[in-house]
Amino acid sequence: MASIVGMRGPTAASALPAGRARTLAQVYRHFGEVDAARTSPLYERVAVALSESDEALRAIEAAPARRRHPTLILAALHDLALAGRAPALAAAYAAGDSDTAAGAAIDTLLRMTDAVVAIAVRRRTRTNETGRHAVLYPAIAEAARRVGANAVGLIDVGCSAGLNLNVDRVGITYSNGQSLGDPSSPVQLPCSIVGDRSIPTRAMPEVVARVGVDLDPVDVTDADDARWLRACLWPDQPARVASLEAEMALAATAPPLLLQGDPVEVMPDAFARVPADALPVVTTTWALSRFPPKSRLRFLHRLQEAAAGRAVAWVSAEGVGVAPTIPTLGDRRASGHSIIGLAVFDRSAPRAEAIGRCWSRGRLLAWLGDSHVER
Repeated sequence: MASIVGMRGPTAASALPAGRARTLAQVYRHFGEVDAARTSPLYERVAVALSESDEALRAIEAAPARRRHPTLILAALHDLALAGRAPALAAAYAAGDSDTAAGAAIDTLLRMTDAVVAIAVRRRTRTNETGRHAVLYPAIAEAARRVGANAVGLIDVGCSAGLNLNVDRVGITYSNGQSLGDPSSPVQLPCSIVGDRSIPTRAMPEVVARVGVDLDPVDVTDADDARWLRACLWPDQPARVASLEAEMALAATAPPLLLQGDPVEVMPDAFARVPADALPVVTTTWALSRFPPKSRLRFLHRLQEAAAGRAVAWVSAEGVGVAPTIPTLGDRRASGHSIIGLAVFDRSAPRAEAIGRCWSRGRLLAWLGDSHVER
């Protein structure tokens, strides 16, 4: 690895196929100028600086091809900063100094290539957007209403740290003045309503089981895992950082059961953890897009199998056309929003419908289903 870092100047650049180097440079420049520019001036500057440094690009290419994405490499650098191993980068991030951060990021990458690559190989980026609660709460409550359930067991697929499993323990305030959840919770979340249809105000029934399923679940009570969740956030977004800290603290007071493995294979075990007198509600939030199409159908089959002996509900927030059986409402794929789906399985063909649309990982919500005001 030292030989990669030590190579300098135009001669070193010629050691890499020009097409590969340019492609990686374009990826980082696009990330900076398009993706990060919308919300993170700090990462915009850092990503563009990486795209312009031949040495940085060579260091990034030390990672396997599928582990070179800007979000992962930047998170790995952030992790080193949070761990105290890259103090100059940490100081630049804390000060919000984009130019200094860009130089410190390149310096850290060149000095600690092995460490950056090791983190990128071992970890995957985590999105624990707290806005998901605003989508999940009314949908889960609606699922319970349709089945007549007085208790639910939550099974979150692709759970990451399992923060979705605390949906009943947070407070949610919608822009139209409605609210759901616990008004005294330390986690209070806003959500903007799109359109003029109100949100169902029925309270979620008692949650008697919380089960997360993931190939590589994150334990918020583990210091390294918790730091990685922080590292996946962009340093100059303090509101998101504060929300994550509050959610992790809440989750740590009653950690959910986390099952590791292929979700399709682990699902039967997850269902077995839900008491017989409770409705299992499976939730997927932007998780199925990581499944091959055949695995999505196998996932659906698992739900149908579980429904042979009891009612099962599935609440989804996925891209248009990603969740099998959920109508697309005629929306186009890659339209910029997601469909909120609700499917109920009860020994017969699933009753599936689209009950809403959402944007920005749940920060904006348009409800399409009936609104019930009872509590």
